[in-house]
Amino acid sequence: MNENSCSFHEKELRDGQVESVCAVCPPPYDKENSVLQAFRGIPISELKNHGILRALTAEANGWEPGAVSVEVLRAQEEWEAVDNIRTETGQASSEQPGQLISFNEALQHFQTVDLSSFKKRIQPTIRRTGLAALRHCLFGPPKLHQGLREERDLVLTIAQCGLDNQDPMHGRVLQTIYKKLTGSKFDCALYGDHWEDLGFQGANPATDLRGAGFLALLHLLYLVMDSKTLLMAQEIFRLSRHHIQQFPFCLMSVNITRIAIQALREECLSRECNRQQKVIPVVNSFYAATFLRLAHVWRTQQKTIADSGFVLKDLEVLAKKSPRRLLKTLEIYLAGVSKGQASLLGTQKCCGPQASHSKDLTFTGVCDLPPHSSKGTRLI
Repeated sequence: MNENSCSFHEKELRDGQVESVCAVCPPPYDKENSVLQAFRGIPISELKNHGILRALTAEANGWEPGAVSVEVLRAQEEWEAVDNIRTETGQASSEQPGQLISFNEALQHFQTVDLSSFKKRIQPTIRRTGLAALRHCLFGPPKLHQGLREERDLVLTIAQCGLDNQDPMHGRVLQTIYKKLTGSKFDCALYGDHWEDLGFQGANPATDLRGAGFLALLHLLYLVMDSKTLLMAQEIFRLSRHHIQQFPFCLMSVNITRIAIQALREECLSRECNRQQKVIPVVNSFYAATFLRLAHVWRTQQKTIADSGFVLKDLEVLAKKSPRRLLKTLEIYLAGVSKGQASLLGTQKCCGPQASHSKDLTFTGVCDLPPHSSKGTRLI
């Protein structure tokens, strides 16, 4: 009989100790069972780590694979199942974050879904009667071209749509805005205090979209995903976090979207839309230009959160009266960005006594001004 098969099998453990498997040569028919008895108390994971399971199922020391029992094969299958589970879990944990979504991709989503129930709610233009109607007819802006009215209605319809966190596209829009503003590489929860850091009033962004709907998020998406306006968005976001002049960035953006909606309904943008033969790009640029103007006023005039309502009121009047002027200012800014110029918002200066934090103040939007100071500022 082979001397090696009658002595003992030795397997080295991780700690360097040697474990004797069999001290004497067992009867031929009991050889396999005695080895299994020695291994029965060792966890499957240890068998794998020490290479013992591989030795049992490979041809070694004259032990043919065909001699392996069903119990050993079952142990091997159990380990492989555990290994597969670990592999799948690792893939899930290391899964790449959700892809960013572009403005055009999000817009195409709304162009393909059924929005008929929301479209019924819109009022494309402001209803005027009496002298106001006559004055508008004689001295007001031109009417929007017939071929552009469907595009205008789409904008107003999106403003009627709310945020649906069950819709994957809606979630991607929120994630993209968060990542672009914070620089995060990872997805975040759709509910949580982190949205307050971006300038929403609570843990659920949907509660702040009143009067602007999903169009408010599309405008933010446009601002952060267009390479020409991303720098501006980041500058304004930094200004919103200033220790004295801080303001809720996203909530301010929603109010500016409301101004854009009202300007569109009052036909203040019709002349520019007719000139460019487009509506959505004009509304987007008007929104960005109005936000840029607000940031300039906020910084240069040392505004604080307590001034927010009155700043927005004056901004709305200017935006409706001189939309082309605002758009020209935006063109100059973007031209400077393309040339690599420094911040056009300038360096923030801390003047005057330390102001209290925004947590102690209530943000006032254009819809929230007192009746005596909000004439003509009600949006939708």
